[in-house]
Amino acid sequence: MAPNYEICAIRYGHVERTARHNFLGGDEHDGPMPLDFYVWTIRGPGLTLVLDTGFDAAAAAARGRQLVQPVGAGLESIGVDPRQVKDVIISHMHYDHAGNHELFAQARYHLQTEEMAYCTGSAMCGDGARWAYEASDVQAMVGRLYAGRLVYHDGTAELAPGITVHRVGGHTRGLQVVRVHTQRGWVVLASDAAHFYANWQQRRAFPIVDDLAAYMAAFATIEQLASSPLHVIPGHDPLVLQRYPAAAKGLANAVRLDLAPHE
Repeated sequence: MAPNYEICAIRYGHVERTARHNFLGGDEHDGPMPLDFYVWTIRGPGLTLVLDTGFDAAAAAARGRQLVQPVGAGLESIGVDPRQVKDVIISHMHYDHAGNHELFAQARYHLQTEEMAYCTGSAMCGDGARWAYEASDVQAMVGRLYAGRLVYHDGTAELAPGITVHRVGGHTRGLQVVRVHTQRGWVVLASDAAHFYANWQQRRAFPIVDDLAAYMAAFATIEQLASSPLHVIPGHDPLVLQRYPAAAKGLANAVRLDLAPHE
């Protein structure tokens, strides 16, 4: 029997935008549809994992994003010291998921082989895909490889009883989602397989796509992995903060995903 893990989503960034920016082909109802940036923690007996590492103040300024709070401060607000984290999962290597590498000095990183091949391969020769990556993040990951702190996965892998990663691709070549066993069932942290609930529920792709067929197929995969639709967590939707209970009293930017949503 898999143990039950606690999952927290921690909001660290924000950007104002409208709906046409969030769907491939735009949206005729172009009302406000802001995007939030999260990192996630998975905690159980003797185990703390961090999913994704966000961006820092310099990257926020360069790309016109609001840094709501530094990622390290967000982690510490729920009692996680990034210096003590032993394992970090990177869903994919985009700038908003793979920065802040100096925070996790002891951690080994878990990444899909295909993602590293993608962000260091010929697909990056043009600006079309390259703009979403930071060269310094990719270089830091290569450094971890040579320091023995990078674990590659090819497809599906179990990191601990009740925690598995699954490559779905689509958004990027090696995007992986994370399935976690909790007290309310199997939760899937979908990351950018679905930026918003609407991308997944309406079967409408986000504009940044490597392989549209794989992107659309990922929706069925995350549904199959989750105990129910209420167990799928999108990667950037502000509704996540509204739907789930606070991780601790008084915290406005961290919620518990292993607890039932308010609805």
